[in-house]
Amino acid sequence: MRMSRAGNPVARASLALVASIVAPLSLGAPAASAGPRAAPPATIAVRADTLTITVPNSVNFGADSQGGSISASLGTVTVADARIGIPPWTATVSATDFTLSGSPTQTIPKANIAYWSGAATVSTGGGTRVPGQATAAQKVALSSSATAFSGRKTAAILQTTAWAPTIVITIPSSAVSGTYNGSIIHSVA
Repeated sequence: MRMSRAGNPVARASLALVASIVAPLSLGAPAASAGPRAAPPATIAVRADTLTITVPNSVNFGADSQGGSISASLGTVTVADARIGIPPWTATVSATDFTLSGSPTQTIPKANIAYWSGAATVSTGGGTRVPGQATAAQKVALSSSATAFSGRKTAAILQTTAWAPTIVITIPSSAVSGTYNGSIIHSVA
């Protein structure tokens, strides 16, 4: 998974406009010794109670013509909450502009990229889960950050929540043909 400078998971995405638009280390047994031996070192385990989010590495949204619209799944996004207690969590989503290299650079602005989470596709462990946008009618433009999903565990057990958000890209009528690249960025806190 690619991480942004802020440590947030980033899904790399592209779309094309067509002309019509700790590896284990194994050591041998110690040599036998007739002398006194020290006890092996004591070990302790430090538990890492974590809150993580995973996203697809890359997605190809397909192609459409100028002035058209592409609607496609981003793939599965998963939040895993192994923290102690029952703290809430909120997953947020944002986007970059989608750009086509060249001179001059062509852009599909992030305001033309909409997101809706839909319902949870997988959930384990107890607690509540609330989609940011349960239906397509509630989709939000990613011109600024939006809540993708939120939840709260009920006990000190692992809670996982997964969803498959839909991305809707409106292609400007002035866009030129080519492959545009951008990022859909998820984070959880």
